[in-house]
Amino acid sequence: MTTKTSLELLLKTALLAFHLLMFNSLASRLAGVSGAHAGGIAGLSLTTVIGAVSSTIVLSYVVIRSRWSGWRLAVVMFIVFFGIITLLPQIESAVYPKHLVNVPAEMVPKLFAQGAILAAMFAPMLVLFWRKKKGPDTSHEPNRRLIMPVKEWGWKLLLVAVIYIGFYAVFSAFVFLPLAGEAIREYHAGLETPWWVIPFQALKGLLWTALALPVIRMMKGAWWEAGLAVSLLFSVLMGSPLLTPTEVMPDNIRLAHLVDVTSVNFLFGWTVVWLFHRRHTRSCGTSLKTAV
Repeated sequence: MTTKTSLELLLKTALLAFHLLMFNSLASRLAGVSGAHAGGIAGLSLTTVIGAVSSTIVLSYVVIRSRWSGWRLAVVMFIVFFGIITLLPQIESAVYPKHLVNVPAEMVPKLFAQGAILAAMFAPMLVLFWRKKKGPDTSHEPNRRLIMPVKEWGWKLLLVAVIYIGFYAVFSAFVFLPLAGEAIREYHAGLETPWWVIPFQALKGLLWTALALPVIRMMKGAWWEAGLAVSLLFSVLMGSPLLTPTEVMPDNIRLAHLVDVTSVNFLFGWTVVWLFHRRHTRSCGTSLKTAV
């Protein structure tokens, strides 16, 4: 990599991170969400900037290494970005009122709107900035990823839901709770765990998997590169907002969530790619000659 190319990458990354911060502030205003991001770019903290730069690097890596392009890629990036930064974090706020979260019910629709606006503005810009505007990748190598019989799809989806439940339980018990300490009792005072929390976590595991599948399908390179992309998307995008202090969550709870979320999501993302990349039947290997 030449010095000119390195400087170009750094400049584009910096510009994209700036736009991500600007779009986030604008989306917050349009959605009526108050907070740090609604106050404008000038008042942003260093941790917020670090989070934006980290997220931009990960998203840019996925776009650059994608075999897809144009609006097809932009739509996928919108779905993945919105799904990770808004849908999966806020779905608990929508489903768990009076149970496990302290987010006011009237804020939930605004948070969903904010995430949708942000993703709608930033995803196309990612594709345009990295010049992924032409047709499909010209590589003549067949793309046989995710080509498998229905039966194999079924047991893998069931298995990944069970794995997510296991990760959720283990990391909650051995990572989050010890790090949060006694503060967890005060923070969750008056809240209760619903009986359906386990099936709901299984559903979340399937939603995470649904976000990983298009990334697995579209990434160039070996399977581990798709694994790295999914793992970084899951961990960095989900963890970046937790870098910044907030009035909603005490610092010790926030930092415990940060360690918990980034570690479990990275491991789960890698597990999903490893599981769905592996072929367990020979018939699907020759069923498709070329796909994009």
